Amino acid sequence: QVQLVESGGGLVQPGGFLSLSCATLGFTFSSNYMSWVRQAPGKGLEWVSDITSSGDFTYYADSAKDRFTMSKENAKNTLYLQMNSLKPEDTALYYCARRIGVVSYDYWGQGTQVTVSS
Repeated sequence: QVQLVESGGGLVQPGGFLSLSCATLGFTFSSNYMSWVRQAPGKGLEWVSDITSSGDFTYYADSAKDRFTMSKENAKNTLYLQMNSLKPEDTALYYCARRIGVVSYDYWGQGTQVTVSS
């Protein structure tokens, strides 16, 4: 059974940082591209970042570039998102997902809430 479980969200002040994790099981994590996707209140899903199966290459939305860092630890079947210089517009529910194509995913976690507010 495939499971993705996010953690690490919370309330942070503008300019602060958070580290999200996504623990996975039930599939060969090291063979899969993975993604972070977020949904702000009242808005649609927004792609945040992708990482290749090896973890050697990462890709970011313009909104995340230079502030967020995605990584994966294949030995622990875990995905990470380090978020720095957070802004109120980063407030959203953050999901990790298994990527099967361009903006296409087959498994999702339950999400972890990130709120950036003073």
